Amino acid sequence: MSTIDSSARIEDGAVIGEGASIGPYCIVGANVTIGKECRLVAHVHVAGHTTIGDGCTIHPFAALGSPPQDLGYRGEPTRLEIGANCTIRESVTMNVGTVKGGGLTRVGDRGFFMAYSHVGHDCRVGNDVIFANSATLGGHCEVGDFVYIGGLTAVHQFARIGQQAMVAGATGLRGDVIPYGFATGQHAHLEGLNVVGMRRRKFTQQRVRLVRAFYHDLFFADGVFAERLASAQHWAGKDPAIAEILAFIQDGKKRSLCMPASGNSASHPDAPE
Repeated sequence: MSTIDSSARIEDGAVIGEGASIGPYCIVGANVTIGKECRLVAHVHVAGHTTIGDGCTIHPFAALGSPPQDLGYRGEPTRLEIGANCTIRESVTMNVGTVKGGGLTRVGDRGFFMAYSHVGHDCRVGNDVIFANSATLGGHCEVGDFVYIGGLTAVHQFARIGQQAMVAGATGLRGDVIPYGFATGQHAHLEGLNVVGMRRRKFTQQRVRLVRAFYHDLFFADGVFAERLASAQHWAGKDPAIAEILAFIQDGKKRSLCMPASGNSASHPDAPE
């Protein structure tokens, strides 16, 4: 059975899953569903049309399902969906979507969101992500699986971060980061590949070398980028990661692509431990 502290406020209509624990001074709105075995430690506010998956742990002063920070929002019943087994630390904020953005903010399973991190309206966040302290997504961002975003990093609205990419701390990200990329800088640029993350995901040395060779060919060969991109299509059949990078670039619409800094070299592609 679920346990609810006497100081918590659960509005009529809220659904509390079996085995959930609602701690002191939590507030759960009428249109909220809390999954099985969730733990709201204390002082957690869950509002709006929000669904939280099974097994999540949510720490004090997190605010989930609050209205989008969008001047066009007029109280429409848009939604926030959070997957299973997420850890949401102190003062994390996640907003519901907007009608113009599709009406849904979605966060995947097993995410680890450190203190003060933020997921803006209409974002799509994948599984197994890590957001360090104060990592911030503007509205309509897309974040792939196994992405790491460093502390104090701000991601511009509509930006995309591909699967298993790493964005260093204190980075201002305005463009799209390719899958497996490593971006850093006040005005972010590609530093190389997230080789540490690739190895942690069991990429063999041979695969890492192959993707590095493709990266060098795409970003540092002769000619303008559009020409290099066209000529690099033959790489797609050599490895699924390369095919994914090429598809990601071709799908870009809203933001420019995050590129290596002038004079950067593919000989320095490793993200730090």
